[in-house]
Amino acid sequence: MNSDDQEFKPYIPADKITPELTVTSIIMGIILAVVFGGANAYLGLRIGSTVSASIPAAVISMGVIRLIMHKDSILESNMVQTIGSAGESLAGASIFTMPALFLWANEGITGDPDILTISLIALFGGVLGVLFMIPLRNALIVKEHGILPYPEGTACAEVLLAGEKGGAAAKVVFSGMGIAAVFKFIVDGVKIVPYAIIARIDALKTEFSTEVYPTLIGVGYICGAKISAYMFAGGMLGWFVLIPAIVIFGGDSVVYPGTETIAKIYEEGGAIRIWDLYIRYIGAGMVAAGGIISLLKSLPLIVKTFADAIKGLKDSGKDGKLRTEKNLHPAVVIIGLALLVLGIWLVPQIPTTLPGAIMIVVFGFFFGTVSSRMVGLVGSTNNPTSGMTIATLLLATFLLKITGNTGPSGMVGAITIGSIVCIIAAIAGDTSQDLKTGFILGATPMKQQIGELIGTVVSAFTIGGILLLLDKAWGFGTPELSAPQATLMKMIVEGVMAGNLPWILIFIGIFIAVTVEVLGVPVLPVALGLYLPLELSTTVMIGGGIRAFTDYLNKKKTGKSEDDAGAGVLFCSGLIAGEGLVGIILAVLAVIGLGDMIDLSGYLNTGMIGGIVLMILIIISVVIPALKKK
Repeated sequence: MNSDDQEFKPYIPADKITPELTVTSIIMGIILAVVFGGANAYLGLRIGSTVSASIPAAVISMGVIRLIMHKDSILESNMVQTIGSAGESLAGASIFTMPALFLWANEGITGDPDILTISLIALFGGVLGVLFMIPLRNALIVKEHGILPYPEGTACAEVLLAGEKGGAAAKVVFSGMGIAAVFKFIVDGVKIVPYAIIARIDALKTEFSTEVYPTLIGVGYICGAKISAYMFAGGMLGWFVLIPAIVIFGGDSVVYPGTETIAKIYEEGGAIRIWDLYIRYIGAGMVAAGGIISLLKSLPLIVKTFADAIKGLKDSGKDGKLRTEKNLHPAVVIIGLALLVLGIWLVPQIPTTLPGAIMIVVFGFFFGTVSSRMVGLVGSTNNPTSGMTIATLLLATFLLKITGNTGPSGMVGAITIGSIVCIIAAIAGDTSQDLKTGFILGATPMKQQIGELIGTVVSAFTIGGILLLLDKAWGFGTPELSAPQATLMKMIVEGVMAGNLPWILIFIGIFIAVTVEVLGVPVLPVALGLYLPLELSTTVMIGGGIRAFTDYLNKKKTGKSEDDAGAGVLFCSGLIAGEGLVGIILAVLAVIGLGDMIDLSGYLNTGMIGGIVLMILIIISVVIPALKKK
């Protein structure tokens, strides 16, 4: 144990008892878990990326508990964000894999997934992720304090500590939610403004496009200019290098998976059709390679973390007498793990055998430990969860194939195993960040762990309904919900099982990834930009550009850039939540048949001018709070 550990004193002393796991914190946490879980599911299905809800949840809880209820309880606010962020993490991991089940059902390969199956997969993965972190808390959070910074967890603690002086920042989040709700309703509700500005450039055999959704600008702002630029660079590579090259050099050739000449495909379908048939597979190869590369680069850290975690297990049951050292009893963890293994094996909705259930637990504990260590060093955003999931899917699919479990049942089994492991890794990372926040503030670990379980269970039974609703309203794999990560996982499983992928295109993507890595550029954001339509990357880049511009002005005025608790970041978090919520509301209206009744596009359509005006208004709405004095 380092010296920092000996001297560290939490904000709330261990001998002081304050409200934590109360009716208020549980109800508010559950509401935020559902809200941010739904918003993150919608966001991830649109662009293949999610954002952390811990800080927005902390700000909202702080505002409600302090300003509205006039209560002074920082640990109660911390419990709200603990429960709320669990929903965001579980939803984010679920949409990376499980929409593949809906895609196969829509293709007639398998039956329709039901809400119970989706919820049980999410439940098993989420609860395993929390249970795995309980015996590891002492090794990774306590003993490594001062070594592992856990950026989001530390930032969330700073937000809550700052809130002791006032919770006005909550208003910024709510204003972002309201503005995004209005813009989203204008574009996708009454539909008087087109969702994208598109300019076809036949001289270059391509097109330039950008969407006018506030959430994408919010994502770009939160990620920052550098990551946004990497993503935009991937889009430019695809749409202004590869697509023109394919059209010009392909000409009258018929290239698999296309069934007509490339010239005819471009003439009839434009650049988007070339992207769909060819660039998407190149991007899939690049994303897969990027995930594996990030995993391989982390191998030394993975081995060290796993070894330290195993050593730390022997001390896991030795709680101290202090309130801040109390974890859930080891017996709860052991009995819970045993019941979950039996459940994964015996519950008919989970198509796995006993060896499959054991594989899930082994892989889950390994990757859960890795995930916790990784987010402690580089934050949740840079956690290579996709690489872990891809590695799990490749091995699981290969083992199922050689044991004769092929066809639809084998594919569903592989996705099920991959889904549970992906959720375990995501929840373990989120639990680690929350426990770090609690460690700094002086929360009771046992109560936080109960809060994590509450948020996980509630979100697990919510995500099934959200996925069914979104699929019925728009369908996965459509322009509205491209589900890029799940589509990639589906392609990997199909490729191993049937060998029917255009491997040449995939290997082109793999070697582009290797080239980018050799140049020292982060592969995954570039790969994601190549894999997604350009209109998404362009809008994200606009958000990143706004962040660079406002940071420059703020630094010139105050001497420092905005941090993770700044007004601009909080406002953009509100944008993401607001658009996600309205997206789900519009999905409900579409399912019950009211969507067409509010559609005014037949009476008023502002065209490209309307899109440009709306884009300018979105930009102004972000710049104003970002430049305000914090």
